[in-house]
Amino acid sequence: MSGTEFGLALSVLLACSVEAVEALTIVLAVGTTRSWRSSFYGVGAAIAVLAVLIAALGPALTSMPLNALRVVVGGLLLVFGLQWLRKAVLRAAGLKALHDETATFAAETAAARSADERSVAGIDAYAFLMSFKGVLLEGLEVAVIVLTFGANQHRIGLAAAAAGVAIALVVLAGVAVRAPLARVPENAMKFAVGVMLSSFGTFWGAEGAGASWPGGDAALLVIVPGLALASLGMVAWLRSARATAAAQRRASARAAAGELA
Repeated sequence: MSGTEFGLALSVLLACSVEAVEALTIVLAVGTTRSWRSSFYGVGAAIAVLAVLIAALGPALTSMPLNALRVVVGGLLLVFGLQWLRKAVLRAAGLKALHDETATFAAETAAARSADERSVAGIDAYAFLMSFKGVLLEGLEVAVIVLTFGANQHRIGLAAAAAGVAIALVVLAGVAVRAPLARVPENAMKFAVGVMLSSFGTFWGAEGAGASWPGGDAALLVIVPGLALASLGMVAWLRSARATAAAQRRASARAAAGELA
């Protein structure tokens, strides 16, 4: 396995793990509260839709001219990567609340308990639809990542295998603890995924536009750590700015209190 293929597999593995954790929280909430059977039907239906989507779009992407494919793939990876990276940076800097799987589980459980009881052919409609929607929405992002990474390298099988391993690991962990995976370092994983997706997106997008990277694929060894360091620097700067602003507010409050006294 080449370095690029390893990076592909690792990026897909981490991205799919994060999405699987979020989908698992929803399925656990409706399954434990409403109906496991109906929830599993919803999960199965969503997986079937995603499988059809990947099977249909995979050949279409791989048949595109290489440069056009790289531009499309690079653009999509940048859209997803920068979105993940922006949120991870804001959360690390304390400017955005961390994603709390325990709180999400509690909210989903409360919503499931208060929802109307309605069955269709013996299937709990709420449990089915919520599981279907949760897995489908989280899975769509996974499908895009699998397709874009896999199609560009003509290794959709490798990307799909990495996604499968990630999902299997998360499901096994969820079955073992029977609770949302709240201790998973989700923001750190999203930060890493954001860096990887943005780096590959920049690399492939530029190649598709006609640029030639010094050293070829080895340029990723500079792009990835460079973007990671720049992002960490942004986190440090935002934390400093936040602390300075808080200190100024405290000083202003003390000054105002002194004037009133």
